[in-house]
Amino acid sequence: MSFSASVLTLYPEMFPGALGLSLAGRALEAGTWSLEAIQIRDFATDRHRTVDDTPAGGGAGMVMRADVLASAIDHASPAGDPRPRLLMSPRGKPLTQARVRELAAGPGAVIVCGRFEGVDQRVIEARGLEEVSVGDFILSGGEPAALVLLDAVVRLLPGVMGNAVSGDEESFENGLLEHPHYTRPQEFEGRQIPEVLTSGNHKKIAAWRRAESERLTKERRPDLLAAHPLVK
Repeated sequence: MSFSASVLTLYPEMFPGALGLSLAGRALEAGTWSLEAIQIRDFATDRHRTVDDTPAGGGAGMVMRADVLASAIDHASPAGDPRPRLLMSPRGKPLTQARVRELAAGPGAVIVCGRFEGVDQRVIEARGLEEVSVGDFILSGGEPAALVLLDAVVRLLPGVMGNAVSGDEESFENGLLEHPHYTRPQEFEGRQIPEVLTSGNHKKIAAWRRAESERLTKERRPDLLAAHPLVK
C-alpha cells in the first residue's frame, strides 16, 4: 500500500510544487505515494465561499472557521481512515526525524494548512488534529511547512532513495549532527581532504566521523546532547 497524502489548503496550486521534482517527483509518478490537494473553500456554504471570521474576544486578523474546516476534513478523512490528521502550526510539537520515520512507516497523512491568525480551537479538538511545527518562526501559511514535512517523509519511503542505507548516518538519526563530507578533487584552494578519509582504514574512518559528529553537535546543537544523555 502506498503512502497517501491529503492536503487541505486555500492554495491547492502550491502542490505538488517541489515535490513534483527529483526523488519525490519520480516516486509520485511511480505510485510510491499519492498526493491530493483539497480546496477548503469548496466546503464553505455561502455564496462568497467564506472560510474565516473575526476572532471571538476581538483582536487583529481573522480565524479559520470550525464548521467549514470540519466539513473539509470529514471529506478528506471519513470515519475509519487510519491516517493521522496533522495541522501545520507554529505552536505545535517540533517535527523530529523520529516522527518523520513514524509517518513514513504508516498509511499516509491528512495535513491541514492553516492561514490568517489561526484555526478555531474547537475543530482542532473535535477532529483530533495533531499540531506540528517545522521551526520557531512564522510562515504566511501552512503550505510551505506541509511541503517540508512531506519531503522529509517521502524520501524515507521504500525505493525512493537509491541506496536504502543512505539515510542511516544523517543528522538526527542517531542523536547527532552529521559529520563533514568530502570528495574530489584532493585539493581545493589549498584545502586538503582529511588524510584519514583516504587511508583505507575503515575503523579509523568510522572513529573520525563519529568524533566529528560529536564535535559539531556540541558546537551547534548542544540541546541534542542534553536530550540524548546516552550519546553524550
